[in-house]
Amino acid sequence: MTFTGRIAAAAALATLMGTTAMAEGLSTPNLAYRTGPFAATGIPLMNGQADYMSMLNARDGGIGGMMVDFSECETGYSTEKGAECYEKTKGSALVTQPWSTGITLQVLPKTNIDKIPILAPGYGFSPMGDGKVFQWAFNTPLSYWDGASIILKYLQDMGDLSGKKVAFLHLDHPFGKEPLPYLEMKAESLGFELLPIPVGLKEMQNQSAQWLQIRRERPDYVIMWGWGAMNAGAITEAVKTKFPMDNMLGVWWAGHDADLKLVGEDGKGYKSVSWSFPNMDAPVMADIKSLVIDAGKSQTTPEEMEGVFYSRGLIISAILAEGITVAQEHAGTADITPSDLRWGLENLNFTEARIDELGLTGMVPTFSTSCSNHTGHSGGWMLEWDGAKFVKASDLIMPDSEAISELETAKAQEYAEENAPWPVNEDCQM
Repeated sequence: MTFTGRIAAAAALATLMGTTAMAEGLSTPNLAYRTGPFAATGIPLMNGQADYMSMLNARDGGIGGMMVDFSECETGYSTEKGAECYEKTKGSALVTQPWSTGITLQVLPKTNIDKIPILAPGYGFSPMGDGKVFQWAFNTPLSYWDGASIILKYLQDMGDLSGKKVAFLHLDHPFGKEPLPYLEMKAESLGFELLPIPVGLKEMQNQSAQWLQIRRERPDYVIMWGWGAMNAGAITEAVKTKFPMDNMLGVWWAGHDADLKLVGEDGKGYKSVSWSFPNMDAPVMADIKSLVIDAGKSQTTPEEMEGVFYSRGLIISAILAEGITVAQEHAGTADITPSDLRWGLENLNFTEARIDELGLTGMVPTFSTSCSNHTGHSGGWMLEWDGAKFVKASDLIMPDSEAISELETAKAQEYAEENAPWPVNEDCQM
């Protein structure tokens, strides 16, 4: 169906539902963090998410004729507060957006009982890709294991990893530990030495001990799995110790423009894998500027709007909005339930044509989901800091889906057994 056709269908759904349903709206709470040690990186993401939904409300009257209620519940990235926010918002929610691997793990069992989809784009528990086991959890368009795989494939293109030493500088938090099972498996099969170096929450800004270890160990590469203040601290230390920035690569949450602007030209060559890319010429950006930014409905700034994280926030909300649209069309009503949304998120199909229809040209790779595949396993680009901004340094790199799928299945089964009785969707075929 074309974009125009979808708008017409949405209008028809709205007419069928009547004005009462339109007034009720679609509740899509976001467990945001605009405060705390990760606020600097959380704010542009939250702004991008909110602005996309505000644009849909202003341009299209919401989704399917129903306005989107995109309320935020502040967590400060605290797992405890996140769990409280989940309980506070779940009553009327179509979805929960935990915004932390720790919070995701905390609410994961609850969603089986409450039957509310978790939407955790590019974060959370990697085995959630197994839709048979994790029926209500989605980490589209790719998981942390996908990201680790893409980084290793990029390094392999630079040369044989056998005999190399790879430092894994990571936040000592569920998020930072998430890629370890995959990296440990690949270290054994590819023959490189993996050197995990954790950074505690109280050490994020002062990583002198970690970088002393890096200077002593002299790794060939540093993979950084950082977030918030940790990223700025690590990049500053890397420059100070004269670590070759060409050999330092980060996860997508370690590719924030503001962190690299602290070191400017000295950070040139640093890379970050990404499943989103800012394109100021994309049609959606013009709509957001005219309907949200210029209308005074946004908290963003012109500089932030051009950054990687703001555009990633847009993509995250676009994924949710598309899931709602697909669910509405399947259910034949705009007033969908969380179960309907689960179906929609299991039937996403971000083709090039659909990405263009949504006005997101060049901003996200193609991917699709299914009952058994709740991740999509899209490819990612390697972005490189050129001294002033991030630019694409590679074509789309696809993850090692076969190895990741096997690990997903094994770890998902392990989780289900440890949390028995755990519901498994036996009707869902691979």
